[in-house]
Amino acid sequence: MKNALDANKIRIKTREIHSFEQNEYLNLPDLQFYKWCSSQYGVNRGVFNTIDNWFFGNGIINIQHRRIYLLAFLDYSVEEGMKEEHGKFIRFGNGGLTRELQKFFVPKK
Repeated sequence: MKNALDANKIRIKTREIHSFEQNEYLNLPDLQFYKWCSSQYGVNRGVFNTIDNWFFGNGIINIQHRRIYLLAFLDYSVEEGMKEEHGKFIRFGNGGLTRELQKFFVPKK
């Protein structure tokens, strides 16, 4: 991903977050953050947990940073057409979630 994380400012779904430490969405308790993501992006709990775990396994340990990456990935998925216009959920297909995560995120070496 091209410099998606900037500690001072990041753009997610046309909203600018100037201080992510104070952002209301990033600081929600886990269940409320999931519910917010589900309502905004149509992601189910299994997909949400898989994405979060994948970023953690790829070195994004800080929860706020992981949430920023998760939101950026969900925006990317919607832009790439993973969510049908009138569909309720983002759909990746068999093995598609991992492929999309790998396309989206290239860890620094």
